[in-house]
Amino acid sequence: MSDEGNGGGDDLAGLSGFFFYVFIVHPATAWILKPGRFDRKKSIMYAIGFLALLAAVKTGMEMQAKGLNHYNLLNVNRNSSPLDIKRAYKKLSLQLHPDKNPNDPDASSKFDRVKKAYDVLMDMEFREVYNKFGQEGINSNKRFDETSFFMELAVFYVTWGIMAYVLTLGKRSALSRQWTFTGLIVMLVVEISIMTSRGNPFPSWFFPQNTEYEAVWLMHTLFPALMNGCRSIGGYLYVDLEAQTRQLLMALQEQNKDVLLVLRDVQIGVQNIQANGGGGGGSAGGNRLANAPPLGGTVSRATPTGKIKELQDRLHSSNSTVQQAVTSLKSSEKSNSSYGFYAMILGYVAFSYIFSS
Repeated sequence: MSDEGNGGGDDLAGLSGFFFYVFIVHPATAWILKPGRFDRKKSIMYAIGFLALLAAVKTGMEMQAKGLNHYNLLNVNRNSSPLDIKRAYKKLSLQLHPDKNPNDPDASSKFDRVKKAYDVLMDMEFREVYNKFGQEGINSNKRFDETSFFMELAVFYVTWGIMAYVLTLGKRSALSRQWTFTGLIVMLVVEISIMTSRGNPFPSWFFPQNTEYEAVWLMHTLFPALMNGCRSIGGYLYVDLEAQTRQLLMALQEQNKDVLLVLRDVQIGVQNIQANGGGGGGSAGGNRLANAPPLGGTVSRATPTGKIKELQDRLHSSNSTVQQAVTSLKSSEKSNSSYGFYAMILGYVAFSYIFSS
């Protein structure tokens, strides 16, 4: 992946990518995640697949537009010795020399690119600058300076942090905001680890022909896609805990009203029995009257036993509503836990373990 003269181009690409994801991709993802369009699990899978495919295609097109970097051009890797680079250059220069390709109008430019790549990679100081800052660093004779590096870092991450915060305002976007800022912090830690390391921080097997500059560029390019995905899926998975709590309290209140009403009926029935139980015949007559069916022919449940049975039925009916609200609250608490924070810690530990060697 070439990076010649791409300083302003990268900024413009980042800005255009931001608007592309916010105004085009986000509405398309919202259409996929519209409630009732697909099953819940399928909606999430389709949205993730759509976002991943779109990000891969867009990033691949940008990488192809940049062209090959110096290592790809000479077909060597980051750990190649000067002797290996010299052999690769000699082989390519014989193949691409303009005298060997008189019918190719681009032979001279191809040869010049190979010569430039050879000159940069053979000079160890230029090679280190190229790995960290790309061809722009070579053109501007840039060197690593902690003060300027952290200033540039602060400008980039504060800018994106503000935009991410503005786009995830409101309690409905709380989960999206947590995911987005977790990704932003992880990216910041990784970039600092890459740029402040002495020498090559990557193992030889990890993309051997790519540089630290390209790794940082890739993270910056993919962050708008990550932020858009967090906004879309986080908003889709949002659960209003306050509304569920209100629903639970209202169900408990209705249940309490039913209990009080039935208990009052039971109390009145007991008082009637006690009032009619003074005389023996009156008691039997009162009981028969209480247990006699009404004119409509249906059996009355005005006795204390019937009222207690009615109370049990109402409690059983209202308990199912309360149980559903409690289950929803438990699942919401589980989904809104600090998994993102722990994932960030584990990711940093894994990154340090892999690249420390």
